[in-house]
Amino acid sequence: MTDDLAPARAGNSATSSEIARLSEVAVVDGELVDPNQDPTSRNGVVVYDPAVAAVLAALDQGAQEHLDAVRPRKTRIGYARDWALWEEFHGWLAERTGVPLPLTAVNKGTLVGFVTWLDEVKQAAPNSIDRRITGVTSTARRPPYDVEVPKEATVAARAALKPLKNDRLRQARGRGQAAPASPEQLRAMNTAPRTVTAGSEPATRPGRRAYDLPDLAVYRDRALVTMAFGIAGRAEEVSALTLADIVLVEEGLEVHVPSVKGRPARDVEIAWGSHPDSCPVLNWLAWKGAAEAAGLGAVGPAFRGVDQWGHLGTRRLSPDGCRLVITRSAERAGLDVRLTGHSMRSGFITTGSKKGKRPDQLRRQSGHSASSAVFWEYVRRGARWEETASQGIGL
Repeated sequence: MTDDLAPARAGNSATSSEIARLSEVAVVDGELVDPNQDPTSRNGVVVYDPAVAAVLAALDQGAQEHLDAVRPRKTRIGYARDWALWEEFHGWLAERTGVPLPLTAVNKGTLVGFVTWLDEVKQAAPNSIDRRITGVTSTARRPPYDVEVPKEATVAARAALKPLKNDRLRQARGRGQAAPASPEQLRAMNTAPRTVTAGSEPATRPGRRAYDLPDLAVYRDRALVTMAFGIAGRAEEVSALTLADIVLVEEGLEVHVPSVKGRPARDVEIAWGSHPDSCPVLNWLAWKGAAEAAGLGAVGPAFRGVDQWGHLGTRRLSPDGCRLVITRSAERAGLDVRLTGHSMRSGFITTGSKKGKRPDQLRRQSGHSASSAVFWEYVRRGARWEETASQGIGL
């Protein structure tokens, strides 16, 4: 390479000042930009583009808002309660250490401490603690916190929880499996006195205002408990039923159980019963006829709210409302067990097993998978007194 700036060479008339100025200029190789190249990069180097960044941010925010909107309401409420307990735990911890930690401190130490606090201070059941861990970590990962929860933290928390799940006394803190309902209990519930109190508490409790359920509510409650039993349904599934989902045929009812929480929908049949007070078909027709007289249209939710004056609502009865109907009906009947929304589901499987129904028939009605441990526990519960090991051995 020749040195064009050398002043000693012949024919070079540049002044020393010009030479100095030119020597400060950096020569950079350049090339044309391919018009088909990604506009956000140059030769493999990402170039910041404010417009692109703004669009991507807007898409991220829209996606998050959509995910929040489609999340089931019950899940949102549950996670909010879990986070409230997380806040309470942090307050408790700050009182003892003198150092308030940020709520975003979701790590191995705080999560294991949370498990211990729930167990020893709150006396929570192990299954509830497990769900609280999920609620807290899921909330922490989402806006506005956006915490990157380390995997080792959740692994450690569940490792601390494992021995608690093997403790029978701790397991007894929870309600355990729902008591299964029986057809005899359904008949008792559907023929019980209609007097209830505000708050669904026993009418004998002092200071509670008692009133009689209006006829329309009685019809609805009878239809709801027998329908829930007949389809072996969850409270969410009973709540989601529409008028179009329930079709009267000669043999009984054909019911389309809609999909809830991502579970597959199913089509089941309910035959006419032998007892009017527990027959799902008769009780459904009685409720539908009474509701139509009160203004029920041809479409919409199958089970709706009814106020204490007998006015028919337009909105569907919520899953919690369906559970309350079942629990309140059992209380009015004076049953010696507490029935919940899941009692209808477990009761159908248990009763069917006692009557010799095949597991595949029961699973088709309930929607359980063949590998469901809960389903087989219900089956065993129903068949436990059939050919027991202690029977016929000379005792």
